[in-house]
Amino acid sequence: MTKVIRIGTRDSELALWQATTVKEQLQALGYQTQLIPVKSTGDLVLDKPLYELGITGIFTKTLDLAMLKGEIDIAVHSMKDVPTALPKGIVQAAVLERANFLDLLVYKNNQEFLGHREGIIATGSLRRKAQWLNRYPTHSTTDLRGNINSRLQKLEDNDWNGAIFAAAGLQRIGLEPENTIGLTWMIPAPAQGAIMVAALASDAYVLEACAQLNHEPSEICTGIEREFLSILEGGCTAPIGALATIKTNDDLEEITLKGVLLTVDGRQKLEAEFTVPLGEHQNLAKESANSILSRGGKRLISEMQEVERKTTVFSTKKITPEQQQLFTDSIRVDSDDFVKISPSRIPEALLKKPIQNVVITSKNAVESLLTIVTSDELQFENIYCVGRKTKRLIEQRIGKVTHSENSAKKLADYLVEFIEGTEVTYFCSNIRLDELPSVLKDNNITVNEIETYKTKHDPVSLDASVEGILFYSPSTIESYLLKNKPDKIAYCIGETTASIARKYFDDVRVARIPDSESLIELVNESYSN
Repeated sequence: MTKVIRIGTRDSELALWQATTVKEQLQALGYQTQLIPVKSTGDLVLDKPLYELGITGIFTKTLDLAMLKGEIDIAVHSMKDVPTALPKGIVQAAVLERANFLDLLVYKNNQEFLGHREGIIATGSLRRKAQWLNRYPTHSTTDLRGNINSRLQKLEDNDWNGAIFAAAGLQRIGLEPENTIGLTWMIPAPAQGAIMVAALASDAYVLEACAQLNHEPSEICTGIEREFLSILEGGCTAPIGALATIKTNDDLEEITLKGVLLTVDGRQKLEAEFTVPLGEHQNLAKESANSILSRGGKRLISEMQEVERKTTVFSTKKITPEQQQLFTDSIRVDSDDFVKISPSRIPEALLKKPIQNVVITSKNAVESLLTIVTSDELQFENIYCVGRKTKRLIEQRIGKVTHSENSAKKLADYLVEFIEGTEVTYFCSNIRLDELPSVLKDNNITVNEIETYKTKHDPVSLDASVEGILFYSPSTIESYLLKNKPDKIAYCIGETTASIARKYFDDVRVARIPDSESLIELVNESYSN
């Protein structure tokens, strides 16, 4: 056994716990392993767009891409997060023995509110929300998203009665509070509490290793639950629960499937429960799902699909098909270019002469320059820029970047300390922030501004259903505010944009890396359960 099995995992505490569990089990069997935390989709580039590969799940996309690129050998997932249809070339290699599948209520102070008319429960799950409101119709629910630690902190910081969590997640990382109630009446998400290992269908060595980790009863039960989900979901994110269990009655092993479909408000609920002998369960999921569909389930799903067409977040820059696929399935996205760009007319002679220090703060400036002259005609000695993608474009199209920073302010501070000479040429828009040139001028550095492109605001009025806005530059914020109110979440690509957003928006969130993929990842994290 000489091959090292590379185990891909997200870098959250729970994901690392799960991956470490798989690592330890493989090592106990004599296999060599290595954990590979995979953070962002930003640098994962494929020859085919994501939609051609069938990649859909937000919590699994990054690992799917890394596996298809050959960067990891297996991926470890919370099975309830895995789409029912796996990408081409990736298969389910093992299901570990299932842990606690229950949902837990973590309550504050006491349980008395359960008998009262008023109550506030926090959850980001449509399934949990719907089942809670079905049982406690006079209570209200509030949205709760983020990782386990942040959700527990939000519960502590807010005036809620309680919040709902998956028992397995809390128990695995040792964070189960004392004040909990097991919600035995709530049907869990399909495959909740199970860990799935995915691998390439072509990797016989890895498949053989993972097969030894497989727990057949868990595989059977989760498989039935996921088939039930696949039949019902019909392209919409509906409140669906499913639980299959195996029991022995009079020496006969039987498997029971309980399934539920609800409306989001919990007012309507359709349930099904069937029991068959183990080994005769091939049609159990189909029979249960069809029972619900035939009793009004088709109508409920159709109505929920109509509701789902409403936009959840809006991007102030057109989203590409590849980027659209990076959003979690529960997020509805719309987009438009709130800023239109057109190159300015600059005399060619001005660009062809030698320039010692050049400052470029956007990709638009690079592209506009190259519409006037070729890269061979530019004689830039030192190029300073803002942004990782701007740097990449400059080095691909023009030449080596002397230094780059993630914000205009940081670049200005760097130039004050390290610039050669006392003069820079700044290729900018007709609309630009004062920060960088002001800092330089205050430190006796001459700034020659050349308007390289024109920025025109072109906003649209957004519906009240939009919860968050993706901003890519201060200009997109200015454009948005011309027709809309700052009453939504502002998701900002970088700190420069965020500094402007904070002047108007109460809730401003900043991507870890200043690129579109990281910005989308930020949005997805806000909607994770």
